Amino acid sequence: MEILWWLAPAGGVLVLAMLWATWAGRPQREPRGRSEEAYEKFAAAMAREHPAAGKPRPVAKPDRSTGIAVRPSSR
Repeated sequence: MEILWWLAPAGGVLVLAMLWATWAGRPQREPRGRSEEAYEKFAAAMAREHPAAGKPRPVAKPDRSTGIAVRPSSR
């Protein structure tokens, strides 16, 4: 029977995992941020125009790959 003591840590971890799964699967409380006024605030923020919406992005200069590692300081 002493030879089976190596199973004790695995059994303990199994019991802890089952307790955690029971706790994690419990019914959740109603989230506080799901009110009508929070939805209205979100909808108003999404309807506003983004400050950078009309500005074009700067064109990125493609980096030519030569297959050789070059430090940025030596460019």
